[in-house]
Amino acid sequence: MPLTDKFGRPITDLRISVTDRCNYKCVYCRTGNEGALYGDLPFQDYLRMARVLVGMGVTKIRLTGGEPLLRKGVVDFVRDLAELRAPDGHKDPLDIALTTNGHLLADLAQPLKAAGLSRVTVSMDAVDPTRFARITRVANGYDNVLAGIRAARHAGLWPLKVNCVLMRGFNEDQIIPFGKFAREEGVTVRFIEFMPLEEGRTWSPTTVVPLDEILVRMSDYRPLVEIPHARSETARRYRFDDGLGEIGIIAPVSHPFCGHCSRIRITSDGKIRTCLFSVWDHDLHAQMRHGASDLELEAFIHSVIQKKEARHHIGEPDFVPASRTMVHIGG
Repeated sequence: MPLTDKFGRPITDLRISVTDRCNYKCVYCRTGNEGALYGDLPFQDYLRMARVLVGMGVTKIRLTGGEPLLRKGVVDFVRDLAELRAPDGHKDPLDIALTTNGHLLADLAQPLKAAGLSRVTVSMDAVDPTRFARITRVANGYDNVLAGIRAARHAGLWPLKVNCVLMRGFNEDQIIPFGKFAREEGVTVRFIEFMPLEEGRTWSPTTVVPLDEILVRMSDYRPLVEIPHARSETARRYRFDDGLGEIGIIAPVSHPFCGHCSRIRITSDGKIRTCLFSVWDHDLHAQMRHGASDLELEAFIHSVIQKKEARHHIGEPDFVPASRTMVHIGG
């Protein structure tokens, strides 16, 4: 029986954070003072969680962090995930993706592809090295990330997406340069509206660069044509009028897509989060520690999914910040 929440939304996408450690301190995410708060689990524990959820209908798994490539053994973990199959004889392989800051990707792209990784998303918030260093608070990282993007493309990790979080007064002048970057590097650039998930809790609506403004600014460079997208996709997709280059816009603040959400998350310490903005966690790993069977884990997961929120409340008077910030949830 497919895993479905009380609103009738099928749950097919799983995001597993394999660490909340990160080698960057991006200003929209980290205060720069806090490190890992929750720690990592053995990969075999994540694998068991994934195996149970694949048996319940999950078809896509994305590895996140923190920075997942900091974990030794991540290539072997991808190989183990690639061997999972749904019990109903479904023959299609899992869609296994990874989100990374790209700093360590150049040496790992080909081994990850060989292990069974389908695609990769690289977080990159400026195409200017000086601006990039200011955002990440890491010197000389830009060249590493660019090399990682090119290595991933060469390895065939496709579609290759580059995510940019936009903040007003900080990097919104990078919109057109990223449009050029998409065309020159052959990647899909996706702009993400800034969400209230940073450690400093400084978010306000005025810092958001909304979808409509991004479209207007990019159209000053070249006209855009919208591409049809699946209802559960987070990004609205556009190509340039001459067919060269694609951008996407993830707009959870100005154009929420909660009504078709198909995702759940497992944090690095084994908690299920039913929404990025949940104010509570559900301790799946505790069930495992206490000796739960796979059937008991399935029952626990079913009960948790029925508590999945209808939507977030960003910008509304009753909005309550998530109980964890992004780096400690997993993107």
